Amino acid sequence: MSMQMPVVSAESAVALERGRAAFLAACRLDVQVRKPGNVSFHSPGHGMRAQQFLDSAAAAQEALFAPGLSVGQRIEGAVRATLAVAGCNTNLGIVLLCAPIAAALERAPGARDAAGLHAAVRAVLRELDLEDARHAFRAIAAAHPGGLGRAEAQDVNDAPTAGLREAMALAARRDSIARQYACDFDDLFAVGLPAFQAGADAEAGMLRAWLACLARWPDSHIVRKQGAAVAQTVLERATVFEQGLRGQGPAALAEALADWDETLKQQGLNPGTSADLAVASTLLGLLVSRGTERE
Repeated sequence: MSMQMPVVSAESAVALERGRAAFLAACRLDVQVRKPGNVSFHSPGHGMRAQQFLDSAAAAQEALFAPGLSVGQRIEGAVRATLAVAGCNTNLGIVLLCAPIAAALERAPGARDAAGLHAAVRAVLRELDLEDARHAFRAIAAAHPGGLGRAEAQDVNDAPTAGLREAMALAARRDSIARQYACDFDDLFAVGLPAFQAGADAEAGMLRAWLACLARWPDSHIVRKQGAAVAQTVLERATVFEQGLRGQGPAALAEALADWDETLKQQGLNPGTSADLAVASTLLGLLVSRGTERE
């Protein structure tokens, strides 16, 4: 018996393909741009190299932008495909952030500006249910992110009893990615997206988005592994670079950023959550940019 394929409109199919292309471009920019403490073509780190992230993106995009899947199915499919090719957790945060955006593209393919896309993402988040939570919990447990620990309620190692949005809301105070589910992705649309759009080009936009996120919220990955005080120190340093970027541009800061990159990696500090937020912000920026709209 042949498996029935989901029915998807031609417009939605085009939107999903547009999203797929933007996702792959955003993931390439993630390792193309030297973001201190993160893995890049310029510098491996934390036992990982840039090619693993590209392989992960190529594997994850199939489930993320498949027609007819729920947000939870997109998350679990993308994470399991990633683990099969990378052998470790390279993109859990990226997948968690990009899955609702992919679902929003299919739901509202005509949303070509930030306001329309944000409204579509809100609608997707508000319909997340227990089944989405089951898929997402299995994915998070399989990825086993560093420093996750145990939660008092809705721990990912247990079967969920609440919808995915409600479960994420319980973790929102300690995790910036979970907070996006609780706050309708407002941080990405209000902070990350404008920062990306302020860049002279996509590379500058990625760096600006990353610094904007790192300078505004203590990086959750660092908080989990090294504590809030260390994360606050990194945030304060990012604030200095963000201010410098406004006045000088990326080229003038390249040497200082490279030095900070080496220092953070020597200390084992990885602002990975901020990188995930920057990738999702870049995805949004590419989707609402004039160039992408004309495709």
